[in-house]
Amino acid sequence: ALRLSYLRAGGHDPAVLDQLLHLQVEATVLEKGTTGLHGGRRMGDPQPQPPLRTPAVPAEPPGAGARGLDAMLLAVERENRRLEDELLALKVRRERRADAASRAAQQHMEELTQLQAEVGMLRCHTEWMGRWLPPAILPPPVAPPLPP
Repeated sequence: ALRLSYLRAGGHDPAVLDQLLHLQVEATVLEKGTTGLHGGRRMGDPQPQPPLRTPAVPAEPPGAGARGLDAMLLAVERENRRLEDELLALKVRRERRADAASRAAQQHMEELTQLQAEVGMLRCHTEWMGRWLPPAILPPPVAPPLPP
């Protein structure tokens, strides 16, 4: 949640993102430590071995190679999350543009319909008035001014 709010607020400092990722990893480790192996167990699954007995798979394999793989995996997960956030932002922008275009088209259609109705009313009015009005009487033409 912290990382998402930081990214949505425009944060992009790699050092801060690394710290947030480190905090997330610590929280995950703490959560797994408190819930133990019972957290993801389904009904009917066999009971897990207690951690004090020899576990079938160690929680973290020894050696620097495993830590390097974990770091690479975390980096890939971080990049995936960043890309998902970017994709979500692009989708939101596209939807906003589509909504704005749709509203503009709707407004233009309403204006066009109103103008067509007005033109129809004016045609009817001129046809009706043309039957009842006498032919227009124009004033006599004005002669051009005489030269001095």
